[in-house]
Amino acid sequence: MSEPAVPLGRPHRHFRRTDSTNARAKEMAAAGAPSGLVVTADEQHAGRGRQGRGWFAPPGTALLYSALLRPLGRRRLLPLAVPLAVCTAAESLAPVRCRVKWPNDVWIEGRKLAGVLIESRPEPGGGGWAVIGVGINVAVPPGAFPEELAGTAASLHPDALGSAPPGPRLAEALAALNAALGRWLAAPDEQVLASFRERDALSGRRISWDEGAASGTAAGIDDSGHLLVERDEGGHLTLGAGEVHLRLR
Repeated sequence: MSEPAVPLGRPHRHFRRTDSTNARAKEMAAAGAPSGLVVTADEQHAGRGRQGRGWFAPPGTALLYSALLRPLGRRRLLPLAVPLAVCTAAESLAPVRCRVKWPNDVWIEGRKLAGVLIESRPEPGGGGWAVIGVGINVAVPPGAFPEELAGTAASLHPDALGSAPPGPRLAEALAALNAALGRWLAAPDEQVLASFRERDALSGRRISWDEGAASGTAAGIDDSGHLLVERDEGGHLTLGAGEVHLRLR
């Protein structure tokens, strides 16, 4: 049985332009801001994803979002629960079916709709806090992505989906993500693992890591959320989210 949903969005701090919503949320966390704080922005000039990669988002077209969770507790499946919440929110906003590329990219038909960046400060006894960063392409129109992203990025914009307008607004996306994230943060581990496995975009597919030096076939996740890989040279390998950058071969 799930616990009550974690309340998110009070307080809510919005910036017209900032370097990074995660940076602002971490500052506020260090200053004692309460759990449930949400920071958003119309535009960020230093937004980043995992391993320091930049995040492209024309002003006013993406939900640029960071939520503060404290105490951190023993949330070992937090990196899986957050992209599941993004999937739930996106599917409530548009006629799409989302999958998750381990560990935390959300795809629509093989293209990246959203990314997650979680930064935490654990403390002894299950204390500490986590800042949950999410970027969702809500209203990026076709043709707005730069050439290097045009074939790999997705958006909920109705023209991009071939659906009838109007498309979702950022305020609707914010409310949907607050609600979905609150529910998934309270979900039992068994539900998180089962749902992630249903949405696993890599399972059974050829992958490489360590900048292409190693390759194999993705074989799902274990009960700790680590990626299982069948190695080309034989045997199995378990990869943790912080160890590798994966790409499809």
